[in-house]
Amino acid sequence: MIDRGIEAGWSRVLLKLSGEAFAGSSGFGIDGAIVSALAAEIVEVRRDLDIEIAVVVGGGNIWRGMTGAGAGMDRAQADYMGMLATVINGLALQDTLEQLDQPTRVQSAIHMSQVAEPYIRRRAMRHLEKGRIVIFAGGTGNPFFTTDTTAALRAVEIEAQALLKGTHSGTDGIYTADPRVDAGATKIDEVTHLEVISRELKAMDSTAITLCKDNDLPIVMFDLLEKGNIRAVLEGEPVGTLVY
Repeated sequence: MIDRGIEAGWSRVLLKLSGEAFAGSSGFGIDGAIVSALAAEIVEVRRDLDIEIAVVVGGGNIWRGMTGAGAGMDRAQADYMGMLATVINGLALQDTLEQLDQPTRVQSAIHMSQVAEPYIRRRAMRHLEKGRIVIFAGGTGNPFFTTDTTAALRAVEIEAQALLKGTHSGTDGIYTADPRVDAGATKIDEVTHLEVISRELKAMDSTAITLCKDNDLPIVMFDLLEKGNIRAVLEGEPVGTLVY
């Protein structure tokens, strides 16, 4: 068993939150109760474990670029709309975190100075060093890239020791097949980046996995909505699937 969390010396991590998780059972929009619960857990582990936390939030609860492209919309235009959706989610999470007295900054790859700082790597790292949570919004600022790739890129840039990918569909890690449709699917506790790619395990998009592989960045994929899982991952418990 490979060490994880504080046992592995993680002092700075990037947490990837599914936009769909923000919607709760409605499947669309922002469920305030869920965002509050996630924010409370993030604040708790930030303070108790003294780990620097950056966050990337998806936008699928508001808009998905591929959905727009599938309906005939220009793909680049649809992706830019998705980037704006991530800013909305980022601002919602920021407000909830700050209600819990947790200093937070939103940095957007798309410039919108009235509501968010521009993404500046060194400034983001300085915020983290000062105990602030940094939320990266606006994707990479470029169409055709997912928020998984954004998470991998930002994690590498800020020198995080791990990328924590929280899922929202009740799947508690990576399986040999989709457990929601294949009763014979089995959970994988640990797997290499290369195996994820070669076996097409669909944990994250291939660009994100490759970027993590090239930079020796471990990934933990886990059930975000299971209470206490963020803490469990950071304390080194064998939660979810470790990609190394």
